[in-house]
Amino acid sequence: MESRCRIVVGLPTRGRATILRETLSDLERQTRKADAIIVCGADASDVEGVAESFPAVSLLTSKPGLTTQRNAIIDAAADADADILVFFDDDFIPDPTYLANVERHMMADPHLVVTTGRVLADGIGGPGLSPSEGRAIVAAAHEDIDEVKPAFSGYGCNMALRVAPMREHDIHLDDRLPLYGWQEDVDLSRRLAAFGDIVRLEGARGVHLGVKSGRGSGVKLGYSQVANPLYLAGKHAGYPLGRALEHIARNMAKNLARAGWPEPYVDRRGRLRGNLLALRDLLTGRMAPERVLEL
Repeated sequence: MESRCRIVVGLPTRGRATILRETLSDLERQTRKADAIIVCGADASDVEGVAESFPAVSLLTSKPGLTTQRNAIIDAAADADADILVFFDDDFIPDPTYLANVERHMMADPHLVVTTGRVLADGIGGPGLSPSEGRAIVAAAHEDIDEVKPAFSGYGCNMALRVAPMREHDIHLDDRLPLYGWQEDVDLSRRLAAFGDIVRLEGARGVHLGVKSGRGSGVKLGYSQVANPLYLAGKHAGYPLGRALEHIARNMAKNLARAGWPEPYVDRRGRLRGNLLALRDLLTGRMAPERVLEL
């Protein structure tokens, strides 16, 4: 069946060109090929070897920061006349039918504005997974599940966005969320929810490797764990305060509990210090997402 829409895949990346090339190789296995693939790094080293191995991929450069890089991709996708923009993290291994599932459901239901897939395994909560481990998990998932479930938001490592409402209402990620973004996917999803539905497609599945290289300091991330949810709730744009407080409490409790015996792959003490710095700034009226750039 011929494609009924134009799908653009966007991958922001920073500091892990080897993993990026692995992910681009997996995208070539999609049964429904992307009409365009856009990669945005912050300097030439982020995309080393991509032009030579994947000449059809469009390469962009922007200031570093997840929201800034994703916004550059959003603008480029609009210029490329995309109907659907699919964001993958540079360490997400999609099932070969992922894009086909997204196209089928989003074309069948024009009211869908955000879809996210089923994450079969997420290495972000552990030491991370290798590309071969991720591919093995995807290959072993034989069950054919075609359910559609309501979702509160897309998960940034794999989410599809309908471009028309974004273009019409000039919706981008909030660039006040620097570096990691941290909850930027939820904020964007909730703003788009004013124009349609958000769902999880059980048939659009994959593995998030959770690669640890290319990630920044624990202090900065810990600050964002507190500052970003409170800032987003304060915008009154669909991010509930209760969710923000629950999110902060859960992360702080985990950081505090593990600070004495941290996992070797997580800077728990740094994260806890960042949490406390954000609370100090909250009490003194200085707290803002951009403060992580000064830490």
